[in-house]
Amino acid sequence: MSDYRISEAAQLLGVSDDTVRRWVESGALEARTDHAGRSVVGGVELAALAVERARTPEDPAAGSSSARNRLTGLVTRILSDTVMSQVELQAGPFRLVSLMSTEAVRDLGLEVGSRATAVVKATNVLVETPR
Repeated sequence: MSDYRISEAAQLLGVSDDTVRRWVESGALEARTDHAGRSVVGGVELAALAVERARTPEDPAAGSSSARNRLTGLVTRILSDTVMSQVELQAGPFRLVSLMSTEAVRDLGLEVGSRATAVVKATNVLVETPR
């Protein structure tokens, strides 16, 4: 299972470190101490909180790409059979669903609470305006 330091959890949720600490103190988020004595939160618990609260964090690992739509967040659910998997990602207020091979899920090491980036490249983009 993935564990995140307070600062990492804050970045993924788009809030300050102090906000995450307050959530821990109030019991809204559970933390424990890792082997180095740092406070960490579990990825599963963080994923559940991310579904409730949202703001898209910047992706510091983003490299060069022609795809402009990069949404970094947490894996919140994975449904798999022997061939295909449905992976849900909560990136700020956005819930994204990706269908991929179960082999790809294993190769990427995806699990609930994992950090992941959805990269969207589409040739058809619809634009709507209010009436």
